[in-house]
Amino acid sequence: MSLKRLAWLPVLLLATQSLPAQALTAQALTAQPAAALAEFNVRDYGATGNGSTNDDDAIDRAISAASAANGGIVVFPSGTYRSRTIHLKSDITIRLDSGATVRAAGSGMDAPEPNPYDDYQDFGHSHFNNSLFVGRNVSNVHFAGAGTIDGDGNLSTSNSPPSGAGNKAIALTECANVSITGITIRRGGHFMALLNGCHDVLIDNLKTYYAENGVRDGINLINSWNVVLQNSRIESSDDAVALKSDYALGHTYTSQNIRVRDTTIYSHENNAMQFGSETCGDFRDIRFDNITVLGAGKAGIGMVSMDGAIIEDVHYTDISLTKTTTPIFMKIGERRRCPGSPPAGRIRNIHLTNVTGTDLTAPEPSGTTGGPELTSTITGTPAVDIGPDLTLDNVKLTVPGGHPASDATRVPGEYLTTYPPRDYGTRPAFGIWARHVQGLSIGTGSTLRFDDNDDRPAFIVDDGSNIRLDVIAQRGSGSAYDVGVSGISGYSVTGANTAGGALRVRATGSTPIPGNPVSLYGEAESGTVTAPMQILLDPAASGGSYVSVAPGNNSQTAAPSTGHATLTFAVPDPGAFKVWARVIAATSGDDSFWVRSDGGTWTNWNGIPLGTSWHWAQLPVTYELSAGTHTVTFAYREDGARLDRVAISSDPAFTPSDGPPPTVLEAENATISQGVVESNHAGFTGTGFVNGDNVVGSSVEWTVNAAQAGTATLAFRFANGTAINRPMDVAGTLVDFPGTGAWTTWATRSITVPLNAGANLIRATATTANGGPNLDHLAVTGP
Repeated sequence: MSLKRLAWLPVLLLATQSLPAQALTAQALTAQPAAALAEFNVRDYGATGNGSTNDDDAIDRAISAASAANGGIVVFPSGTYRSRTIHLKSDITIRLDSGATVRAAGSGMDAPEPNPYDDYQDFGHSHFNNSLFVGRNVSNVHFAGAGTIDGDGNLSTSNSPPSGAGNKAIALTECANVSITGITIRRGGHFMALLNGCHDVLIDNLKTYYAENGVRDGINLINSWNVVLQNSRIESSDDAVALKSDYALGHTYTSQNIRVRDTTIYSHENNAMQFGSETCGDFRDIRFDNITVLGAGKAGIGMVSMDGAIIEDVHYTDISLTKTTTPIFMKIGERRRCPGSPPAGRIRNIHLTNVTGTDLTAPEPSGTTGGPELTSTITGTPAVDIGPDLTLDNVKLTVPGGHPASDATRVPGEYLTTYPPRDYGTRPAFGIWARHVQGLSIGTGSTLRFDDNDDRPAFIVDDGSNIRLDVIAQRGSGSAYDVGVSGISGYSVTGANTAGGALRVRATGSTPIPGNPVSLYGEAESGTVTAPMQILLDPAASGGSYVSVAPGNNSQTAAPSTGHATLTFAVPDPGAFKVWARVIAATSGDDSFWVRSDGGTWTNWNGIPLGTSWHWAQLPVTYELSAGTHTVTFAYREDGARLDRVAISSDPAFTPSDGPPPTVLEAENATISQGVVESNHAGFTGTGFVNGDNVVGSSVEWTVNAAQAGTATLAFRFANGTAINRPMDVAGTLVDFPGTGAWTTWATRSITVPLNAGANLIRATATTANGGPNLDHLAVTGP
């Protein structure tokens, strides 16, 4: 069957959750009939399993027979199978029984094939034939059982392996529907397993082990997509779990929809979780969840774009780091080692949540680490900022410390063509050092501490914009300041030191972010909707209605001139606003809109996360909005995509609420004092709106019933066709209702108020002789 997205994995795992790991074979993965698959014992084809005779010819014969049987199981009973290169074919399972070991021969491996593209990556990445197991353009290939693949010290880790030697335990290129479950790999040479151009891959309960020699990388996922790596222990000398995009195939694929979870990772000398350094193609939609890093000679969380790649939409959640030289390392470089010598790429929309780091020293200090400990680093280039939308929430790092205040004056070089964390040497901050960065937010429970007194500041950022820091930071006894910002356009620093005092900020050539964080919601159907966009009913939608284009309308190459839903927001304070939408995108052919702010450039919002029920999704845009009235416009791109509600926020900690929809109370049904119900200005909900008299004291009063006591959000939908602010008193709070540009342009103003259980009277009363605005309705959310 064709497995297009990771949606197949939950079904697979539910169907097999009662099976032991070794039972997750091709039968389970490909949903074959319940009848047992044919077994092909390698001994029946001449394999000896005596550890000295080369058994690969017999193994190849068994593989050919199993492949011809359309899903046969190649069985390795207990024994040691000395082998040269083994050639995989489609529709097979390699089952290594307990006590079975496939051990690499010391000579006679297939020669590395010519590769006209080997200038773009090192030898090990460029050649595949010289492997213990090799498969090209194969599908439905599975490794299962409790046995072992062992390079036996015969698989080379060199970029110039000797003639007749292999350098990988498993190499798979342009493969589909692959699983590696239950087995162990030892001394895998340059790579324990290298997958390039593969999709629909499950790696489960895999164990790879370190040795003093014969071990380099663990698992390399190159140009691959729809991958799950879970419940495993990946240990290596070089990079343990690496996502890359080289040019060994003569082309690249976007690496996407990759999940690494519930796994222990240990790199003795290099990176535990790493993007790059080979980065010709792009990466997106990557998740690392519940990962324990026992050691990393370079970075625990490593990410470099050296060759033009865009790396985006990457999430790290529930990560534990120990024995890690550099906890976090993100860098944009300009090595340009891909066809066309591409310029610097991008790293953006990266989120770290619940990351803890303790005992942060190198597991084995050596030339690769550059020192026993190095500060977490986030850096772009002088021409290309890293970011935006980089968030670190509940990140708690306790570093070794021990540096003097004089180290705070260090200015590391740029090192645009190299990527190891060691290049930058001692950083000027002990917690996090950032440079050439935009849209960086560190907060929500984050702490920066040291074991031994450190007189450097906790955080320094040089050259950037929109930096927000809200942390608890330890202060050295001789520290001159806690946070340093230089050349920053827009920064905000809150939080405290560990003694409870405010963080001390040294700002040079920088300006603070004005105003306060703002979060606003708007109902799509309450905006201005033009045909062929239409308002439809759905009780599950917020407010009971949503917006979607009439079937048969598609505009994929450019935004249409009509068919828009325009929402107006009254922004009280300026800031950089991210945008979310509550949507339904049922299929990949119905997953996009066009979007813009204030009549600006249209952005193609394609690839909305799929789902047949309402869910929030963040748009790939950030709008710099001043105080005042602004619009966000959605235009149809593919029919079938549905739009319910929109949220904009300049608060880096904001997450849109997907709770019960608000209770909408129409103004025309409320108690009105000194005002009338009218319907002469289009765009209202219900049957009309209230036009209050232009006097002090005109009011509209609603009865709000609350199931329990607590805080509620009150959202007033209004229009003000004048340039005059028309403030109203609401429960003792003065709420501004500025001009919206026209009486047919509706906006929303929100406040929070405490409610008692039961009935509550909410009155909006004009406070000036200009009266209030036209009021359409009150939407109540909570408690």
